[in-house]
Amino acid sequence: MSKVLLREYYALCDGGVCQDLLTEDEKRYVSEGGMILSGIMQMTETQNGNGRVYPHSVMEREVKNYQKLIKESRALGELDHPDDSVINLKNVSHSVTAMWMEGKNVMGKIKVLNTPSGKILQELVNGGVTVGVSSRGMGSVSESGGQTIVEDDFQLICFDMVSEPSTPGAFMMKEVKDLNESKVFTKGDRINRLLNEILEEE
Repeated sequence: MSKVLLREYYALCDGGVCQDLLTEDEKRYVSEGGMILSGIMQMTETQNGNGRVYPHSVMEREVKNYQKLIKESRALGELDHPDDSVINLKNVSHSVTAMWMEGKNVMGKIKVLNTPSGKILQELVNGGVTVGVSSRGMGSVSESGGQTIVEDDFQLICFDMVSEPSTPGAFMMKEVKDLNESKVFTKGDRINRLLNEILEEE
């Protein structure tokens, strides 16, 4: 089964910030003009708007693997979804600074960067526009009981900031042909992923 690019949309908290999720330092950063968005970034065991279900074990593993990118300040995302699996630095608008599981929800905090795309995002939020967060990853899917289940080979790439499409299913799954995973994940990322899998088996 071939891997496809999977993209999902979720709305953040009202106004983009769940105040109770921010540390005192983050609240100070926001009060000084910085912007941090927070809320639900992904859900598990629930059929989403695209008709897909992400098993809890798969997302829990990917959240664990994503911590390395967060720690290295490489958990970047773009404003809108591109059609490929590569994060284009010229379009980066934000970085994910924290991510954790809370029941079936993947929660997170996003720091809006002072880049051209980040400034657009900041102005949209300041203008009262409701923005959502959308995951981007590679993986295959299977049909089971009328649902599309994301398979165990799923790999989370990033979270992008998007507007909710008015047309149902407007976020399409695009085939990724001749995908070279070494262009997406570094050797260190792949080693970290393997070590996490080995530790989980013990």
